[in-house]
Amino acid sequence: MTTQAIFTQATTADEVVAGLLGAGFNGATHRPGDSEYDVQRQSVIPSFDSRPLVVAEAYCRTDVQAAVRVAQERNLPLAVQATGHGTKVPADGGILLRTSAMSSMLIDPQRMIAKVGPGTRWGAVIDAAGRSGLAPLAGSSRDVGVTGYTLGGGVGWLARKYGFAADSVVRAEVVTAEGRVVTTSADEHPDLFWAIRGGSGNFGIVTSLEFRLYPVSKVHAGIVYFGFDRAAETLEFYREWSATIPNELSTAIVLTRIPASPDFPADLRGTRALAIKALYAGEGELAEHILKPLFEVAGPRLAGGLRTMPFGESAMGGTPARYLDLVDALPDALIARFAELTGEGAPTVEIRHWGGAMANPGPGAGPVGHRGATYSVIVDQEVPQLADVLRTTGRTFVNFLADPARTATAYSEDDYIRLREVKRAYDADNFFHLNHNIRPA
Repeated sequence: MTTQAIFTQATTADEVVAGLLGAGFNGATHRPGDSEYDVQRQSVIPSFDSRPLVVAEAYCRTDVQAAVRVAQERNLPLAVQATGHGTKVPADGGILLRTSAMSSMLIDPQRMIAKVGPGTRWGAVIDAAGRSGLAPLAGSSRDVGVTGYTLGGGVGWLARKYGFAADSVVRAEVVTAEGRVVTTSADEHPDLFWAIRGGSGNFGIVTSLEFRLYPVSKVHAGIVYFGFDRAAETLEFYREWSATIPNELSTAIVLTRIPASPDFPADLRGTRALAIKALYAGEGELAEHILKPLFEVAGPRLAGGLRTMPFGESAMGGTPARYLDLVDALPDALIARFAELTGEGAPTVEIRHWGGAMANPGPGAGPVGHRGATYSVIVDQEVPQLADVLRTTGRTFVNFLADPARTATAYSEDDYIRLREVKRAYDADNFFHLNHNIRPA
């Protein structure tokens, strides 16, 4: 019996904590039964019930190194969690490494660069950059962690103008499966630099991330609600109209219900509706002019509207992705099926327009998959009656992928082969596997 096997049989939470302390771990640790254990192990997904042997809160890079080395020595699985938005695989019987406390941030307005720790959330970067008239390529929520979102590709409301968040990364500090620190950029460890910009957390734990900011201070944005009865006509028009609009304009059509909120008229709350989300990185008057034909087809406005605002106020929320597909067109059969989703319990469906800079990243871009897709289709629940008209392309996107078993579908065949080769070079034993896992070649 190997020493590693003995450790696996004998390891207890107390022994793991002792090992962490002996390795120089500075942060707090939580075992089952501790008052903070149940709080610290939770993700933002209510149904996700991870039961790690120990939850360890990293305060610095050396804590991350210590956790990796102890997990390796004792043959324990290790998962990394900052905000919990990207948590998909439980760390049962292992170490759950929380990086939430590592939320350092530095904004360089002259170079238009941000440098953040792995626990930093988008809201902090948006606010700090906004004071200099700059914006990051953040997503729909201020509470999402910067690092996990970016490593998974990162599609936000400025993506059609400036690309995926992963495309803006210029440097990263990574703790490898061996516990050593590697700085990676276009000039240093370029294979690893390529892989982390879309390959998710498969190649190490990122402890510092530097990325570009962009000169966007004001945007014209918002959500407008229309009656559901013109959903089919609106989607038919949208597929033609969306091919004509400038990259400064990002839009999505959402088949949903008007929120049961005091912000909306009482007689409209909870009714099935078609919502149009829009953000224009430019003048409001021009945005309204471009959007006018789409709004006219959708019919009379029921609620909501657009206004010019600081970029930091433009978060419009996202649709939880129980199902995702990337499509190149909106065929009549698909539109007709969407228009039938009217009954009680009907799902929320978001059809979002891609293209622009997302499809044209320039040389050296990372493996963000399927950049050429025209639309993403996100559904917040499994809908059997859509099975024959969706999941026809087999293409997905890591940030929205609920099922880690489908990870390969998030990449082109060539990129996936190359990702497996980089994985072999930096994590041949697949130590980092509690994620959207890419197995080593």
